Amino acid sequence: MLRVEKLRKEFNQGGGTVVAVNDVSFSVNEGDFVSIVGKSGSGKSTLLGLLGALDSPTSGSIHIDDTDIANLHDRRLTTYRQKTIGFVFQNYNLVPNLTALENVMLPLEYAKAPKSTWEDRATKLLTQVGITGDKVYRMPGKLSGGEQQRVSIARALANQPKLVLADEPTGNLDSENGKIIFELLKSLAKTENTTILVVTHDLDIAGKMDKIFRLHDGKLSQVTKKGASDEKNV
Repeated sequence: MLRVEKLRKEFNQGGGTVVAVNDVSFSVNEGDFVSIVGKSGSGKSTLLGLLGALDSPTSGSIHIDDTDIANLHDRRLTTYRQKTIGFVFQNYNLVPNLTALENVMLPLEYAKAPKSTWEDRATKLLTQVGITGDKVYRMPGKLSGGEQQRVSIARALANQPKLVLADEPTGNLDSENGKIIFELLKSLAKTENTTILVVTHDLDIAGKMDKIFRLHDGKLSQVTKKGASDEKNV
């Protein structure tokens, strides 16, 4: 479902060239729950930006099904990103003056989904992530960190995306809430049949996923379930 081939991203810096993502190739299937681990500066954020069509690669391809998003431009790229890719951020990135329900409905509005479907879809997703009752109508500031992240996950799934990219989704949560969010994402990958790719530094969380990749100096390797020492280049 997601196939990345020879992906490369270069930056000009200080009169030289920095290779942030160095000929990365890998593939994952629909409904897979996948992690990319790596230290700060390893290229994780750059790779996530490329996969999310927030930036363009220097070379290489990113196929989601039959579409190479690396070669889409302007309006078509924006529309494709809105309808096909969902984002979950460490800092939640909810709109502070909108309720939980309105935050989840927002992507549906941007994607020009039929207005009559917005509330039902958003309510269903909020129920799936455990936000019910009066919490549906609360502003983000009136929700706990764990609850805000649940709303963020529901929002990411609003348009039934093929790919959800989660950037350190448990980074601002305590260990108990982090485990709950992790299990929620794992469950939703299967029930929504959505590929979820999580960037994390937490090896305990990463080890429970379908596939684990490690990024180091822009190079990607796959890690087996046995441990970080069992790696192969991909």
